[in-house]
Order: sequence, then C-alpha cells, then structure tokens
Amino acid sequence: MSDMSDYEQERQATIARNRELLAKLGLVDASQAIKPTKAGKSAAKPVQPRVKKPKEPAMPTRQSTRLRRAPIDPNESPAAKKKREREEEQKRREEEEERLEAAEREREAKRPRHHDLDLETLTEELTPEELTDLRSTLSTILQTPHPKRTSGDDAYVFDNDAKENAEVQQLKDTLGQLKVVSRAKVTQDRVYSAAYHPEPTKDLIFFGDKHGQLGIWDARAPVEEVADEDGDVAPDPDAEGGKYWRLQMHWPATSKSSISSIKFDPIDAFSVFTSAYDCSIRSLSLTSGIATEVYATDGVLLTSIDLPPHGHEMWIADALGGVTHMDLRAHRSHAKRYELSTQKIGSVSVNPTRPYFLVTASNSRELKVWDTRMLETLSSRSLRSAPNSPSPSSRASSKAKDNSVMTLPNEVDSETIDKLLATKKGQSTVRAGWSHGKSVSAAYWDPRGRSIVSTSYDDTIRLWDIKPNWMDKDAPFPTSRPFSQIKHNCQTGRWVSVFKAQWSSNPDVYPHFTIGNMDHSVDIYGCKGDHIAKLSDRTKLTAVQAVTCSHPSVVERVATGNASGRCVLWAPEDL
Repeated sequence: MSDMSDYEQERQATIARNRELLAKLGLVDASQAIKPTKAGKSAAKPVQPRVKKPKEPAMPTRQSTRLRRAPIDPNESPAAKKKREREEEQKRREEEEERLEAAEREREAKRPRHHDLDLETLTEELTPEELTDLRSTLSTILQTPHPKRTSGDDAYVFDNDAKENAEVQQLKDTLGQLKVVSRAKVTQDRVYSAAYHPEPTKDLIFFGDKHGQLGIWDARAPVEEVADEDGDVAPDPDAEGGKYWRLQMHWPATSKSSISSIKFDPIDAFSVFTSAYDCSIRSLSLTSGIATEVYATDGVLLTSIDLPPHGHEMWIADALGGVTHMDLRAHRSHAKRYELSTQKIGSVSVNPTRPYFLVTASNSRELKVWDTRMLETLSSRSLRSAPNSPSPSSRASSKAKDNSVMTLPNEVDSETIDKLLATKKGQSTVRAGWSHGKSVSAAYWDPRGRSIVSTSYDDTIRLWDIKPNWMDKDAPFPTSRPFSQIKHNCQTGRWVSVFKAQWSSNPDVYPHFTIGNMDHSVDIYGCKGDHIAKLSDRTKLTAVQAVTCSHPSVVERVATGNASGRCVLWAPEDL
C-alpha cells in the first residue's frame, strides 16, 4: 500500500504533466529567468534627525483606588489594618499633592513669560555637554564686532550695459555652482523666519519656527562619526550635517508664539532680536545668554521688525495696520504707534542709507514709501492697561513700584494721519503708493537704499528703482510704474510659509535677492530682474524651500527652511 494519499498522488501527477508540457514548449528554465525585482529607491529622502527624545507625560497617569490598592490579607489584625489605612491615606495625600503640582506646572507652561530668561531656561531639553557646546560656538563669533554694512546709492549703477552684463554674468557663475552641502532638522516645527550671522568664518544661521522656537544651526560644524556593528565608519548621505541647538524664545510653545522676524543688532551682531505672535519682542544677548523682553503689546500680533544701521531705534509692524517707532535707549513706554493702514501690515523695512524712509507692505494691496520726518511731528494720545514687566533699563529703579501695568505706545490714529496727508505740507509724507492685484506679502529696501522688491499673492515679484534725487526732493516720487515685473507662483497655501523675496545684505556684490519656489527650488534674481540662478536638487529635497536668507559677508552662501523644520545650506560643492 502506498504511503501517499490519493490527493498527493493526483498532485504529483499534475506536476509531472506540467513539466512535460513546459519541456515541449521549451520553457523549462523560464522560472529561473524570473527573479523578484527590488523596489527602486525614492528620488529624494528627507534628512533624519539624529536623536528623538521621548516626550515625558506632563502629568502622572491617574488610576482608580481599587487598581492602586495592594491585595489585603484576609487574616489582617485590627492594628495592622489601622496602620495600613494610615499609610494608604498618607500615600493618597502625597499623590494628590504631586498631581496638583503637575497641573500647576502645566498651567504655568501655557502662560506668557515676560521676565528675563537665561540660556539654561531657554534650552531645558539640552544636556550640560550640549549647552557647553553652544556657549563655545557663540564665543567664536564674539571675537570681532560685525556692524551692518551698507553701500552708496550709486553702487553698481553703470554708464553702459556691458559693465552691468559683466557683473551679472560673474554673479551667475558664482551662484550657479551652489549645491546642497548640509541638511538638518533645525527646528521642531515649520520655519517662519531666518537670519544669517555675518561672521565670515562660520555658517551660523538662526531659524524661527511656528511654536516660538529659535533654532541655531552651525551648518558646517564637524559631526561625530558613529561606527556600525562591524566597527566601520561609512558616510551616510541622509545624515544630518553640522550641529544645532533649539531655544524656546517665546512662550507658550504653540502657534500663538510663531516667530515672525529675526534681526541681528546692526551695531555689532552680538545680540539677536525676535518678534513673535505672542505679541512680544525679545533680545537674546549672545554674550551673556540672557533673553530680555524689549517690547510687548496687549493682544496685537507683531508681524515684522527692522532696525537702521546705527541700531538705536526699531520699527515694528503689526496685524492691525500700525507701525510703531521705539527708541531702544529709552523706556518702551515712550514708543509711538502710527495707524498707517486699515488692514494688516505684513512687513516694514528701513532704508539703510536714509533711515527716515520706510516701505510698508499691507493686505490693502499697496506698498507705500513713508517719510517719517513728518510723522514725528504729530501729537499722540497715551494708552494704559497692558499687563507686562518693565524694560531692563528701568527694572532696577522701579522695584518698589507696581510693575503689573506698562504704558502702551502713544497712539497716532488714522484720522490724525489723514488730516496731515490732506494738507499741502503733508503731501510729501507718503512719497509713493504702489498697488498689486492682491495682498502684498512683503517689501524690502536693498543694501543701497535704492531698489525695492515686493512679493504679492497676485503671483508677481515687482522691482522699483528709485533715483537718489527723487528722495532728496520734498515731493512725491514722479512715477508709479515698477522697473521690472517677474511672474512667480506665490500660492503657498495653508501649510507652507508665505514667500518673501529677501535681498542679500552683502554690499560688496551686485544686488540680488532669493525667493522660494513651489517646485522645491530656490530662485535668485538681480536688482534689474535678471534671473541669476535656480538652486535645486531633486535627490535631496522633498519640500518647498519657503524661507530663504543669504550670508551678509560671503557671496556663495544661501540657507533655506521648509514646513517641517528641515533646513538646507547651499554652498560650493568643494567647500
């Protein structure tokens, strides 16, 4: 009797018939030729963070008394029972106290912070070694002051096209060779703003994110090499480059604290100013590591800040259509707010060579050039009631006073400004008012104080060239037509930061600006609208590079950031 069942015998017979059929068709080795294909690698892979620290629960997990209680001995004596009950009651009280303390800490974490913050507080998640590394990095850029540099308004203005074309071609040759040389997830959330420190020997870039976090990235710092299981050290193309540190500059750590603007102190670059949607402006001293609140409002979102080269004053734009002037040498109660628009002003820019000229960009579809010398003559009314703390200069002298109330900026309302503009003397206050088809996201002066670039939701970038003699006259500018207009997709949507064309602040090179592109690249244009370069790398970039900035001292450097907090350094490949 055969050991195989009837089913097995039938299966073997079927296999034999199939083999005979394949042999007749000459397909005996066909199965050997068919091999499983490996899935191809994706064209680009996001850079992965080195370490992911698990988040600890904010409060201990609550359990019912029945689950927490230990098994009870049925033969327990009355004395043991009393002792056990006392211990349980004591433990219950301790747990309740811990729960209340944790709840208070959580509530405290959601409150705005108006007091001075040291580096240890700003970097609570860093280890002592990482904090020491950060202090060491900051000390290297404090050896030499780097004041903000400007150029004359006649710089790079040529008598003939040949000289200008030569400068443009030289810039194309220089910037056209930039490649992705370093990547890292510098901030936890979406990048909103960026600034490049002017130290020429370092690539130290500051990024502000959606939740009030300031990421400091030393993009070319050496990275510790990690060996694999066999002890070999092999470069990982997807590994993070450089070193970065995250500082919680604004509080609470939610979308209510998005950092809208970052500016270095134009006097020496030894401190950095940040404005945020928590309605405050902070100054972080890179020397002492102390972050001080220099200005705050009572619920008015701050959208942009700028400082003239001398660094003693600041102009602040807000979401209610106001622009505030503050002397940094005086108490902030002396700040003066001008209601210049009925809609949000998204950016304010100070002319670097003529600091009394401002350009503002608004949701009213206009950008305007203001002569602030006339605005300063207007009288204002003083408001009080915003809860806050005093400025550093007045803190020592006001310890005995009630610090719970600060003086809001002196207000110059729109009616007062309209009356000024209606007079013959005030007609030169608004030197120019230029319109876009939709909201104007941003408008900035170039380092010469001569050209303005504006970005708008009407999908255009516009350039205005303002002759110096126009600004010297006490009269509105004679033309309202842009010098150049560039078509550019600015429909970033909800999840990508708004595109804003940013000038390179390097005065030693032909004026040019950078702007993100929806196809995951970066465009660079000259001050006359020439397309200088398009930076892209589809093998390494997977997202829109929405926020851009350039090195103030080195031409061949551009930094970008995207909606996930990942940042890129563009530089020559042989760096």
